Amino acid sequence: MLAREDLTPLKRTPLHGLHLALGAKMVPFAGYEMPVQYAPGVLREHLHTRKLAGLFDVSHMGQIALRPKSGTIEDAAKALERLVPQDILGLAPGRQRYAQFTNEDGGILDDLMVANFDDYLFVVVNAACKAQDEAHLRAHLSDDCIIESLTGRALVALQGPEAERVLAKFCPDVASMRFMDAGPRRVDGIDCFVSRSGYTGEDGFEISVPAESAERLATALLTDSEALPIGLGARDSLRLEAGLCLYGHDIDTTTTPVEAALEWSIQKSRRTGGARPGGFFGENKILAQLASGAPRRRVGLKPEGRAPVREGAPLFVDAASSEQIGTVTSGGFGPSLNAPMAMGYVPTALSALGTRVFAEVRGQRLPLQVASMPFVQNTYKR
Repeated sequence: MLAREDLTPLKRTPLHGLHLALGAKMVPFAGYEMPVQYAPGVLREHLHTRKLAGLFDVSHMGQIALRPKSGTIEDAAKALERLVPQDILGLAPGRQRYAQFTNEDGGILDDLMVANFDDYLFVVVNAACKAQDEAHLRAHLSDDCIIESLTGRALVALQGPEAERVLAKFCPDVASMRFMDAGPRRVDGIDCFVSRSGYTGEDGFEISVPAESAERLATALLTDSEALPIGLGARDSLRLEAGLCLYGHDIDTTTTPVEAALEWSIQKSRRTGGARPGGFFGENKILAQLASGAPRRRVGLKPEGRAPVREGAPLFVDAASSEQIGTVTSGGFGPSLNAPMAMGYVPTALSALGTRVFAEVRGQRLPLQVASMPFVQNTYKR
């Protein structure tokens, strides 16, 4: 049943009718009615994406254009750097970068993708945060940028080893794209924005398409026998195998990028001693942690048994200790691993690979080992 706060009418993506026609099981997610799975089920959808190609509807995500009010794209990039610790000024045209909005305490307001489309920045934010993200942008960047919410667009993701072959039939240009390339492309005669990226750890693409053309494009892609529609259930298990964070679970306003093991996303130019150090919300805490480390860290966890350890399970240093040392933030069964997997936060002193910790599940302490991530090797086209 829906919680009372979720009883407002659910929004629908432009692909809602297609989901129903394809037999999807629909569930509430981030204020939308979304497909959690289709007839094959989560397990088969997951494995199909790893082997061939899966098509995901991610139209609930927010899409925003940032255009300079005057001057050049560099001015918009400099403005956005006030809100994220990443190097946006150095982002070349036709390239995309992962970033985070941070708050004054260094916590993460949301994570996002930023692409340089030559004369404006194209930003994709999480569905549950898109209203507050747009308000955040307007509150801090309105003097420098025209902020346009692209509400008339849908977003689909084609992921898996066969994604390039499937998409290239409708857009031959994608074969020359590499991981994190992004920009306008014609797909099946439709003006789209295409990035070579995704949320599964597999090679693949995200395609922003005008809402009125979304069903036509999705239907065309699904004419390939190796491309199947995939629901949110498999999307979650795929991203967990890839060691990717889910906002509101693995990262939130109480976690810094360094605690979340996302320091790789903060380029040298924004760090102490770099060309443009700091200048973003939470800079003092984040720069200090980059230099000296954080007290806790997000790690991969592999249960030693076969039982999955789910989100929220408390972590302990041994089977008898009463002092909780951390929490599991994502957990489940990895179909590609044929084994359970999890992510969570532990004290940095206990974050070394192979360190044993215990999760409490239904009154029992189950052993886990700190493990490297991703759990399944990614296949991005570099």
